[in-house]
Amino acid sequence: MSTRRAAPVPHLRSPGRAAVLATAALLGTLSLTALPQTASAAAKLDNPYVGAKPYVNPDWSARAAAEPGGSAVSNQPTFVWLDRIAAIQGTSQARGLKAHLDAAKAQGANLVQLVIYDLPGRDCAALASNGELGADELGRYQTDYIDPIAAVLADPAYASLRIVNLIEPDSLPNLVTNAGGTAGSTPQCATMKANGNYEKGVGYALRKLGALPNAYNYIDAGHHGWLGWDSNLVPSAQEFKKAATTGGATVSDVTGFIVNTANYSATREPYVKITDTVGGTTVRQSKWIDWNQYDDETTFAQGLRSALVAQGFDSGIGMLIDTSRNGWGGSARPAGPGPTTSVDAYVDGGRTDRRIHAGNWCNQSGAGLGERPATAPDQGIDAYVWAKPPGESDGASKAVDNDEGKGFDRMCDPTYTGNARNGNNPTGALPDSPLAGHWFSAGFRQLLANAYPPVGGSGGGGDTQAPSAPTQLAATTTADSVSLTWRAATDNTGVTGYDVYRGSTRTGTVTGTSYTDTGLSAATTYTYTVRAKDAAGNVSAASAALSATTKSSGGGGGQTGLKAQYKNNDSSATDNQIRPGLQLVNSGSGAVDLSKVTVRYWFTGESASAGYQTWCDYAQLGCPSVRTSVTALPAARTGADHTLDVTFASGSLAAGASTGELQLRLAKSDWSAFDETDDYSRGGGTSYADAPKATVYVNGTLVWGVEP
Repeated sequence: MSTRRAAPVPHLRSPGRAAVLATAALLGTLSLTALPQTASAAAKLDNPYVGAKPYVNPDWSARAAAEPGGSAVSNQPTFVWLDRIAAIQGTSQARGLKAHLDAAKAQGANLVQLVIYDLPGRDCAALASNGELGADELGRYQTDYIDPIAAVLADPAYASLRIVNLIEPDSLPNLVTNAGGTAGSTPQCATMKANGNYEKGVGYALRKLGALPNAYNYIDAGHHGWLGWDSNLVPSAQEFKKAATTGGATVSDVTGFIVNTANYSATREPYVKITDTVGGTTVRQSKWIDWNQYDDETTFAQGLRSALVAQGFDSGIGMLIDTSRNGWGGSARPAGPGPTTSVDAYVDGGRTDRRIHAGNWCNQSGAGLGERPATAPDQGIDAYVWAKPPGESDGASKAVDNDEGKGFDRMCDPTYTGNARNGNNPTGALPDSPLAGHWFSAGFRQLLANAYPPVGGSGGGGDTQAPSAPTQLAATTTADSVSLTWRAATDNTGVTGYDVYRGSTRTGTVTGTSYTDTGLSAATTYTYTVRAKDAAGNVSAASAALSATTKSSGGGGGQTGLKAQYKNNDSSATDNQIRPGLQLVNSGSGAVDLSKVTVRYWFTGESASAGYQTWCDYAQLGCPSVRTSVTALPAARTGADHTLDVTFASGSLAAGASTGELQLRLAKSDWSAFDETDDYSRGGGTSYADAPKATVYVNGTLVWGVEP
């Protein structure tokens, strides 16, 4: 195991504090429905961003609007960083927590986003964002920091506001990778691991804030270039579980997790997939990926989510992705895959993340604004957010005297040639940067110029051609949800996403070709359309409208709560075997008799006369309990003329439980090749995610998925 993989460099979380007051209150762009300001707090939502109108911080907004072209994004909602005790009451440079909440109500907002960021011994592996509290000052963290925040948020005047708390960036991941035994370790992190004050502090914050009926806690979970290795992912999930059950906290105090906070990792890599090979060599061997299991934040978030659920977190937890600075647009952005002369040439030529090394975190040269904040943009993702307010520095490029406890980190120095934690590479940092959290005009202007998608739809290279409309919109329903799938649209430069509409209201934006609309009423008909969009802001015509009726309460899929999840275990679509990974999840309220369940994976056999053989290579519940067979369809359907049928000899699946991974395989009797490129159930994801194209039946009745 290499040193770099064992200890990827952590990235800095800089406090998001604005330095001046603004008098104008600006409205956020995620608005769907605003709650009446007199409303009382309701039961907690599965996803607090659904129907939300997030608060726009007037302090940050005024600074952004003052920059050339900045008014195009100055109405975006960003997080408020409570980076020290003084920030709660406010300072001469920035308003306090109560003033922010009052401003949110004045805007008509119903969601406020906060960063809880003042742990003792903060940022033990970095210097630029060290905090005010010493390693042993847990008591002061609890009584002088968390308690006053909780007291303000508990004021009945703010009961109508949904409060999203980002809990302590950088803390817990440092305990996994930098607290001993690796090249990235520091004595400070070893101290924090030994005294347990990170875990105790996080647990205390979760318990106090989680007790508020309108608060939603998301724990910081690093990013793929930090925790994406096999040696780090599950240990991280275990560490998060430990902190979430410390000091009286429980997993129910956790709404979800956030990845990429204040970092630059791409939301998705369109031209480099972790399953790609070059000349028979996996791209995981490239210097950039370095055997990581992930190369972007979406797949990492979805993979980590599965690991967290396996550790006992609720199966409904959601993930946030900070997209404030990971767009990587501009002239350096690749337009397609790299050359296939070597894995390094392929990866370096095709990756949109243009950093010198994935461990570089400070004021990165060439970075751009990423996806604008959006609700439910992908499977398992609650929202894209701007946790790090664009334009606020990660750290000073040279030592600066200050009274904020912030040190000088050489990773912010553009002349520094690196260390073991970034592979001894140059830092890629911009010159002349101010202290962490202070306004960095040159940095903001770069982010605006390199935004991807481009700001205002400009910068698309003159592209005015809209994508084609999505087709074959289909749905399956439960008592409170509608799961949609559709055939991908086409575009002259490439489709970047899809907007899903329920009636005339946009309910979500996704990059894939499926979406689940939740929180619906039973026995009710809803009408859906989908529109495709490209990087230049061109939007397609709407798909043909589809009406879907939810099941009666307690019936069908709403009764069993079963759903199938899938991952692709084979990067080749044209070899002589099909290798789907499947698992069943019971999200219902009662146990399910597995002997009555069938899961179907739909595929094309390319030969009507071929026989088939099937195998269970691995099953968490034991392969002897799993039965597999192939059934020929009476008539071919789109993308399928056979199904791989999975049944169970016996067993019961408890509410909230999963069967765990089923690694399955099938081949033709003559071992001839398949062509899986058009197979209905095949997907490209290498981490488990909900799979509406893998259908589930109980006693022969469809309870999950959409048949072709």
